[in-house]
Amino acid sequence: MRRLPATTAFYGMELLLSMPTFIVVAVYLVRDLHLSPLQLVLMGTAMEATVFLSEVPTGVVADTYGRRLSLIIGLLGTGTAWLLVGLVSAPWLVIGLWAFWGFAHTFQSGAYEAWITDEVGVDRVGPVFLRGARFSYVGSILGLVALVALGTQSIRAAVIAGGAIEIACAIALIFLMPETGFRRRPVAERKGPLQELRMTAATAARYVRAAPLLLMIIGIAVFAGASSEAFDRLKEAHFLRDVGLPSIGHFPAVVWFGAIAVVAMLFGFFAIGALQKRFERAGTGRVAKLLFTFTALLAGSQLLFALTGSPVLAIGAVLGVLIAREVMWPLWITWVNQQITDSSVRATVLSMTGQADAIGEAAVGPVLGVIANAYGISSGLAVGALLLLPALGLYARALRHGGREPELQELAAPAA
Repeated sequence: MRRLPATTAFYGMELLLSMPTFIVVAVYLVRDLHLSPLQLVLMGTAMEATVFLSEVPTGVVADTYGRRLSLIIGLLGTGTAWLLVGLVSAPWLVIGLWAFWGFAHTFQSGAYEAWITDEVGVDRVGPVFLRGARFSYVGSILGLVALVALGTQSIRAAVIAGGAIEIACAIALIFLMPETGFRRRPVAERKGPLQELRMTAATAARYVRAAPLLLMIIGIAVFAGASSEAFDRLKEAHFLRDVGLPSIGHFPAVVWFGAIAVVAMLFGFFAIGALQKRFERAGTGRVAKLLFTFTALLAGSQLLFALTGSPVLAIGAVLGVLIAREVMWPLWITWVNQQITDSSVRATVLSMTGQADAIGEAAVGPVLGVIANAYGISSGLAVGALLLLPALGLYARALRHGGREPELQELAAPAA
């Protein structure tokens, strides 16, 4: 069977793998399984702790043995986790499956972006990421409509369906996904499996230590992860238990959450379209300015969501958060890729940024869960929003030096 062109495969994955299964799962956990705020946050903590432990090792696997293999393994694992979450009811089992999902996801994280970057080239990948984001919006909207329609009949069935679709996509990629940009180390230079993995990991670590802006990016990822944990785990509970949803039409909660997501995706689709032509050749400084702007919007929207008691304002704040995130992701991954000039460690370095995000979520998540349990969900959400302020400071520093860190660059790079 002939494999697809790389960009066609990438756009197809963006279209088919972007179904927002998290929305129906969140309603399922709160409404059907009745998980407490602390249990919801502990789910995220278990996942992020697993991501922290697995992110770099699985990134090393992708750089050593191939990004295609790593991605297929990851999709089979995450799809299985989703499917099983829909089949169990005990909170401890759900938390355990969430941890397994995090482990499987690390096989995708870094490998996916490194694969397409090497297939099309770092100079051309920015527009591909932006165009791919538009495909993901289309897939998200279509998938969300299907999942919400199924969820109005059975939330559990919608969760199971989401997992089954991921598994089917992974099987299809075995036959259709190309990999021409990855070059494994020549046979004569290969060591044993463990030695190869250690060699790749050590090379990536030296690379990051010698790249000041990458160190700053990792710092931003820590604070962004810490801030996102409370919002991601508690936003549905905040609506259902504190703020409430508009009484217009008396729609079920899953319909409201689906509608909010669709509106955010539509705004994101058109925003990415506007950015695509203006910033196809944007340099590091211009992309960083955009990231600073959208991070400020993110912080303000999260804080408004935490403090308002109005369902309408709360929905507007959530839209602000979701739109900012949708637009930031292709910009963020483009910015990071612009700093990685050595393809042999690309997946590992990208995984390090994912690990930094996991550190922030796993370290701060339980604290925010305790705050939410003791002082109310709004308090946990407000503290989470304020954790974005240090990230804004790091963006400002990067902009002040034009994406360079003169003090750090004066230090000698570690010996190879």
